[in-house]
Amino acid sequence: MGRFLFALLFITTTVFSQTEHFNTKKGIVAKGYDVVAYFNNTAAIKGKKKLSTNHNGATYRFSSEENLKIFKENPEKYVPQYGGYCAYAIGVNGEKVDINPKTFEIRDGKLYLFYNSWGTNTLKLWLKEDPKKLKEQADKNWSKITN
Repeated sequence: MGRFLFALLFITTTVFSQTEHFNTKKGIVAKGYDVVAYFNNTAAIKGKKKLSTNHNGATYRFSSEENLKIFKENPEKYVPQYGGYCAYAIGVNGEKVDINPKTFEIRDGKLYLFYNSWGTNTLKLWLKEDPKKLKEQADKNWSKITN
């Protein structure tokens, strides 16, 4: 019984620690948008519930069987940076801000998502400022958040 409780506690703690830094609603990454489509179609395409998989305790949805297969072959390539939070907000002030999954950028082979609502498009701000410096600062801030 003791081993079972220890194993259960270990699994629960491991899953929680992996997902606590993901921007998810009901455990779904990128608000259910297909993370592979951002790369292959350069478009934000809504995933389907029936085409889902779990990675590091979070659920990813896909628009096609092919994209699901591609993700399973190399999931880390498609995981959004900064847990799927707004890259601009992480870079500017290290705050976890929600995103609009239709506002994104692929930079250096990585997916960055941005807030875009109420007249504020942080992707435009990111591009207007120095994306390289913002990314460097976001990497530092994210490291502080996740450690």
